[in-house]
Amino acid sequence: MQTRSRGLMVSAMALALAAGAATADEMAEYKSFFEPLPFLPPIPAHNSMTPEKIDLGRMLFFEPRISGSGVISCATCHNPALGWSDRIPRAVGHGGQVGERNTPTVLNSGFLESQFWDGREPDLEGQALGPIQADIEMNMSLSDAIDRLNEFEVYRKHFAAAFPEDPEPIRAENVALAIATFERTLNTPNSPLDRYLRGDEGAMTDSQKSGMRLFVDAGCVACHNGPALTDSNFHRFELPGSTDEGRYVVTGDEFDKFAFRTPTLRNVAVTYPYFNNGSVESLHDAVQLMGQQMLGQDFTDQELDDLVAFMHAMTGEMPRVEIPALP
Repeated sequence: MQTRSRGLMVSAMALALAAGAATADEMAEYKSFFEPLPFLPPIPAHNSMTPEKIDLGRMLFFEPRISGSGVISCATCHNPALGWSDRIPRAVGHGGQVGERNTPTVLNSGFLESQFWDGREPDLEGQALGPIQADIEMNMSLSDAIDRLNEFEVYRKHFAAAFPEDPEPIRAENVALAIATFERTLNTPNSPLDRYLRGDEGAMTDSQKSGMRLFVDAGCVACHNGPALTDSNFHRFELPGSTDEGRYVVTGDEFDKFAFRTPTLRNVAVTYPYFNNGSVESLHDAVQLMGQQMLGQDFTDQELDDLVAFMHAMTGEMPRVEIPALP
């Protein structure tokens, strides 16, 4: 029995080596290209996090009455049950209008160096008010939104608690501060990748480790790096049939035509469909397309399986958020 067990162990090791499995020491070099996700992103000096501000931001995130129709909220497109996105190719907003771009997840968005696909806002505070005002999204002026919130005593109390030194707490700037504060709590640490980087050798499968090695060797890590697995830079990426000029719309610089911010790969397995217009449903297809356009190579079926397995290792623990009882 011992001889047979030893033989099985040797066979298993031989199969692992044949499949390209690496030792812990060999993987150490690959680990150095990645960073575990911290539990909180950087906090701006002008918008400290307090329980009162987080609670207010959570209410505003789920509040549909700051939309023209009274039925659309931030959570409509950033649905907690759908990876804090919407899983449709392009966002649907006011009056059933279909937007030009896919809804990015709000998860871990506090780690990004700019917001939106075209990076037109530098931070979450700048991002928060845009969807409220956009005709195609929530379609409400900020003055009307503030008037609406002022109608409710509950909101008057919550704003006063969140901004105790402000003589006029219910105003647009504070709406942005509160929503941004809540969004900075929507992080997904402790993924298999994070646990592996912190020393848990069994946190990732052999296929995921092979995918990690290929991710580095193929050059994917050049753009997908840092704790959020994005360089937050803009790269030219053209999809068949798409007329979206990306970053160029913001800067007017020819160099930025068809350039989009590198999306985070955190939770990428649960935030499909992919790319700025949501035209690719399968993660396998998305990885292959990226390899062809950005790296000039076609991955084999086995390589695709390993890369996709590695991306599943980037799915972290979802934030536990209680849906608020609104006034």
